[in-house]
Amino acid sequence: MKFIGILTESNAMSNRFKSLFILGISLCIGSANAQKKPLDHSVYDGWQNISGKALSADGQSLWFQIAPQEGDKLLYVKAANQAAELQIPRGENAAFTSDSQFVAALIKPFYTDLRAVKIKKKKEADLPKDSLAVVALSDWSITKIARVKSYKIPEKGGAKLAYLREKEPQETKADSLKTEATSAKKDDPKAKQKDKKAEPLPLVLLDLQSGKQLTVEAVVEYEFSKNGKYLALATQEVDQQVDSTKTAAKSGVYGVILIDTDTWEQTVVWEEKGSFSQLAFDDSAQRLAFIGTTSESKVEPKVYRLYSSFKKGKARVLAAEKTKGLPEKWSVSENSKPQFSQNGKRLFFGIAPLKTAQDTTIIAEDHAIVDVWHYKDDYLQTIQLKNLEKELKRSYLATIDLGAQPAVVPLGDTDIREVVWVNQGNADWVLGYSDTQGRLATQWTGVAARDYYEIDVRSGRAKLIVAGLNGTAFSSPLGKYLVYFNKDRGNWYSYDRQQSKHRLLNSGLAVAFADEEFDMPDQSPAYGIAEWTDRDETVLIKDRYDIWEFSLNGSKSPVCVTKGYGRDHRIRFELNKFDPEIRSVSRTAPLLLSAFDETTKEAGFYTTAVQATQQPQLLRMEPVFSNNALIKAKNADTYLYAKESFVQAPSLFVTADFNTVTPLIATNPQQSDYNWGTAELVHWTTATGKAATGVLYKPEDFDARKKYPMIVYFYEKLSDNLHRYEAPAPTPSRLNISYFVSNGYLVFTPDIRYETGYPGRSAEEYINSGVDFLEQNPWVDATKVGIQGQSWGGYQVAHLITRTTRYAAAWSGAPVVNMTSAYGGIRWSTGMNRQFQYEKTQSRIGANLWDAHDLYIENSPLFFMNRVETPVAIMHNDNDGAVPWYQGIEMFTALRRLGKPVWMLNYNGDEHNLMQRQNRKDIQIREQQFFDHYLKGAPMPVWMDSGVPAVLKGKTWGLELVD
Repeated sequence: MKFIGILTESNAMSNRFKSLFILGISLCIGSANAQKKPLDHSVYDGWQNISGKALSADGQSLWFQIAPQEGDKLLYVKAANQAAELQIPRGENAAFTSDSQFVAALIKPFYTDLRAVKIKKKKEADLPKDSLAVVALSDWSITKIARVKSYKIPEKGGAKLAYLREKEPQETKADSLKTEATSAKKDDPKAKQKDKKAEPLPLVLLDLQSGKQLTVEAVVEYEFSKNGKYLALATQEVDQQVDSTKTAAKSGVYGVILIDTDTWEQTVVWEEKGSFSQLAFDDSAQRLAFIGTTSESKVEPKVYRLYSSFKKGKARVLAAEKTKGLPEKWSVSENSKPQFSQNGKRLFFGIAPLKTAQDTTIIAEDHAIVDVWHYKDDYLQTIQLKNLEKELKRSYLATIDLGAQPAVVPLGDTDIREVVWVNQGNADWVLGYSDTQGRLATQWTGVAARDYYEIDVRSGRAKLIVAGLNGTAFSSPLGKYLVYFNKDRGNWYSYDRQQSKHRLLNSGLAVAFADEEFDMPDQSPAYGIAEWTDRDETVLIKDRYDIWEFSLNGSKSPVCVTKGYGRDHRIRFELNKFDPEIRSVSRTAPLLLSAFDETTKEAGFYTTAVQATQQPQLLRMEPVFSNNALIKAKNADTYLYAKESFVQAPSLFVTADFNTVTPLIATNPQQSDYNWGTAELVHWTTATGKAATGVLYKPEDFDARKKYPMIVYFYEKLSDNLHRYEAPAPTPSRLNISYFVSNGYLVFTPDIRYETGYPGRSAEEYINSGVDFLEQNPWVDATKVGIQGQSWGGYQVAHLITRTTRYAAAWSGAPVVNMTSAYGGIRWSTGMNRQFQYEKTQSRIGANLWDAHDLYIENSPLFFMNRVETPVAIMHNDNDGAVPWYQGIEMFTALRRLGKPVWMLNYNGDEHNLMQRQNRKDIQIREQQFFDHYLKGAPMPVWMDSGVPAVLKGKTWGLELVD
């Protein structure tokens, strides 16, 4: 008998919530022949997406989360065979236990309650608290626990769970009074730093099978061993166990506790007043490591030590101030979590130079606050300041051999800052790289070349193995080889460590392993490594379509694993990886490939094997959008995946063979009430004879006897999105395709291919020719065509209106209009100078300003604004971290002086793409009003007709239509 349950709440769900989420309730009651209504701006909040999904290890159960754009989410827990189902309103952060017997999830407070508290600007302590739901899959019963801050489940080891419990309301109130009493010190940097530390809270350990539980007070950090055998706790006060359900009074000391989750035995592995964190077990749970300091809370800088215990014994200090090998004036870093090698023989951890103590006698008002820019600096001051907090917390990898007397072996330093371990730390070397020599040039190259080093873990000695690589290097799983791609040459190489020999892997192959369609003025990037095979024999590497096998020692010729099927059929293959513990694949085991057809834009799945003698076997191909979010059960051939198309909202399916698929849920049933749309590929030839592709979206009720206004939206290449579902949503500033199509517009998205030095002309060629092609159809109103673009698209909009008057309206979001002034500007989100963007990447000039000033002028719309006849709306926000917002100002003030119809929207404090939802909603209304006026003849709104004076800011928004 099928069982369907729903977790009840003390607060009843609103009718609106029920109407959106309860499975099986039809929202589309009414006459099937009734005329469908167009989308309006009120529909956004309730439109759904699948925001998470997972399978239990045995493949018998699954969960997925349905989320509206704004409001309460709904978590489903289901049997894979559909025999049972539960719905948990507001369930999030769900996880299965490793034995597949339980699933846990946090239950968030009601969205309306959280919003009300935030609107009233109450303290964090006043916010509603999460709860925890635990579902027993044996009988589908639910246990609910109130006031839970966080929870953890071990990766393996069955049905164990630990959670931190929020303080009770009376405790929180007392803390709030203490906070108010010390509020006068809120500007003290030390006070701020102290506030960031974890608050001690009660921790509860649960055995979900027996129901047994143990509570420990004042825990600041907790961590399960991988096998679930132990739980380590860093505490402010150590508690002693009285029985299986209670603890004794506080003992008044600090320390680290180890709890045996089978016997419930508690061992104090370290007891000392101080602060301890970064708890880490080895894979066998025999060893525990952690970082701690016993420095007084007011002492700066603090000195940290590395501790480790073995088999529940008392911990010992492994690394401290005077430990052999630790560089002078360096210390163990509190910002790096220790990590044991997989075999447990070696411990890796972070070290860092001792911080400089703050001189507390300095009076700030007596000293200048100044940034000194120096031409020899590795990085611009803007980059240094942007990364300041990260650099203050930077750690450098070091290691200790656990089988010898404690001695620190530094592996990284201020030159070789990045070090990654090899073979899960079991190898006798690690891979380090340095970009020191190329940092200065990143101002105009964007990326620094790297020197790669083989670093001996026993001595710390570094051996240079690849110098000045414009590309990326990877160690093979067992560490026998290094594989790297050289962008300058477009080739893959292997480095044999035993023979100290470099080999060209793709020698003699006509197939390119770098992006064939890369059209920026830089070397093409690689398609990438697909996988490694057992025993470091071979590596699987992708070309545009197929997957190739290369022998790492050069003993065998390259073999195309997919037998050229991908290139012959223009199908791009991707190898699915499911279990992160499997670091290489068997050459005889079946491989599951995701596939994308470049011609039809269909997606699906194929299967093959490395040693297969036949072509990949088709499992399933459909006219759907692929997001490669395929999930497999760890111990079963059960798969969970979502699919969508432009006309079909995201739906979830479970399958064992991709032949028979079982639908689980289809989102957004309310879509059937609205006039939606269709999407189709369009092919044409440009004026210079180039083949071109785009997508044309039409209203669902399209009538070829009518004439339709059309909006052209573009960026670079968008046709691969043919089958992508375009939810009606207040977008960050791109075109809301589904909304405009539903409201009687055609929308056209042409692909653009660029010629170095002429990005503007390239946009003209592809966009204008595509519009010419479509205007041959009598149902396109050639007098009512608008254009819209954001960022790079916004630039192209600005360029087009200086070259043609054919467009009736233009919307340009965050455009660069003056490449000469933008060239030397800063991308404030990263602190990087913008020169690299013009010389190497998206802006595609391909040369510096002094060598190609004519190209910078030609591609700068600002110098041709006197030609503009098209009404244009600009969005550019004062916190734009990608394109300096003065670019929008330059465009606006130029057109304003020239007397051209122009408007500019600056959403205060918002970013390059709008992040605040209220702003996203606002711009959708304004964009619709703008295009409705110029393309449909609708009345102007007040903000377009007479504007919104600063004295009325925040009092009126000017959205009313003028009679």
